[in-house]
Amino acid sequence: MAQLYAGLMSGTSLDGVDGVLADFDGGLRVLAHASAPFDPALRAELYALNTRGDDELHRAQFAANALVRLYAQVVRQLLEQSGVDAPDVRAIGAHGQTVRHRPQAFDGTGYTTQLNQPALLAELTSIDVVADFRSRDVAAGGQGAPLAPFFHRGVFGRAGETVGVLNLGGIANLTLLRADGSMLGFDCGPANALMDFWVQRHRGEAFDANGAWAAGATPDAALLTTLLQEPWLALPPPKSTGRDLFNEPWLAARLASHAQLSPQVVQATLLEFTARCCVDDVLRHEPRLPRLVVCGGGALNAQLMRRLQALLPGAKVLSSEEAGLPPLQVEACAFAWLAMQCVERRELPLTSTTGARGARVLGAVWPR
Repeated sequence: MAQLYAGLMSGTSLDGVDGVLADFDGGLRVLAHASAPFDPALRAELYALNTRGDDELHRAQFAANALVRLYAQVVRQLLEQSGVDAPDVRAIGAHGQTVRHRPQAFDGTGYTTQLNQPALLAELTSIDVVADFRSRDVAAGGQGAPLAPFFHRGVFGRAGETVGVLNLGGIANLTLLRADGSMLGFDCGPANALMDFWVQRHRGEAFDANGAWAAGATPDAALLTTLLQEPWLALPPPKSTGRDLFNEPWLAARLASHAQLSPQVVQATLLEFTARCCVDDVLRHEPRLPRLVVCGGGALNAQLMRRLQALLPGAKVLSSEEAGLPPLQVEACAFAWLAMQCVERRELPLTSTTGARGARVLGAVWPR
């Protein structure tokens, strides 16, 4: 019997929405994949809401409404592509748009905020919606991220082998699936967030396609050293991060003493910084890793993939496409899967990834 769930993901890269319709009966089968870019005004507003500003509560509510209308558009595309009727979809897993992520900060519990309007999405699609996946974990003392490692284990794990899964969205997160059955997952640092910001500022492009602009210059060793001195990078897991830390002011402060560098050299250095953050964590926690599966938009950056392979000569670095699931579908599939766990009231053993006090059911359901 089909187990149909939709998953919607709009990540810290702020490029738009990816959605899948997946059948989990007997495994994973993706029936449809659709995406929709953010229009410039919505993207600018979501970016602005990552930092304090005027009338934030009002602006955030209307940004969430606009985001959910885009979510509903993607769901309609999924249904049209697959020929599936809305009543046959058990639920939509809708992650929302993270605009603040401060777990354990200020009062010991902290918070994580994803803009979303799951009630409106249920109204627009006539499908149950599962959302607010991260706050239960934060309430239990966890980081609220990453959550995808549990899905990674089912899709990319190999019995008796150690496998790494590196998701390169706006932020990089690493999952280590060990041969003994144990698992470790945590954020590594920035992935596309800083690179995309820089290329948008200097070339007016949404991203550096294939890393071609970065590949045309040599990274600056002094700037790279400055970037790698960020104290957060040395913290042990569990740990998570976002645009609260790795943002435009953070970068500007570190570029202040390197103003002589050309924009292209900075871009090359940011790509090398991303690669080094990820590789340093691999070598710190699994130095003999034989296989690293890369997903997210960064897996489409050929120069970044070359640098990861060069820095990990003992591992096979491959796109998740080669492992059976295209890079831009992995996170959306993960939230479809997480929606299924919530609907079926399955607790996830969060301690090894987020540091939560124990297993919890994540998410809440908004009925259609």
